[in-house]
Amino acid sequence: MLVDPVTVAAASPTPSLVFAIVKSDGYGSVRNDTGGNGYTMTTNHTYLKGGGDKHYLQIQQTKSVTDPSTGLTKKVTSSASMTIVRASLGFTDADMVALAKALTDYRDDSEVTTARLLQFQS
Repeated sequence: MLVDPVTVAAASPTPSLVFAIVKSDGYGSVRNDTGGNGYTMTTNHTYLKGGGDKHYLQIQQTKSVTDPSTGLTKKVTSSASMTIVRASLGFTDADMVALAKALTDYRDDSEVTTARLLQFQS
């Protein structure tokens, strides 16, 4: 089990986030940011039928925004997620850490970037 709460250092434009457990079982947890920034972190772990395991991480942010067509305020939510699936054999923890790091390195590469992905570039 991870520590409770999990504190994530500020990285502009995101403030420091402190995620406290609001739900937990043997297969994952849901944590809300205690700073009132509207963030929720969900973690799930699953054993796969054919062997191996799957780990899923999702961050969501909920905001109150004004709908330009109606002028009414409503809550909207966006999210980002990552899934890691490990084969039942042949991949160590270090191999999987390197694989996940390669994914974030690809996303953060100056030739890719999150902004370009949001523009439907691939």
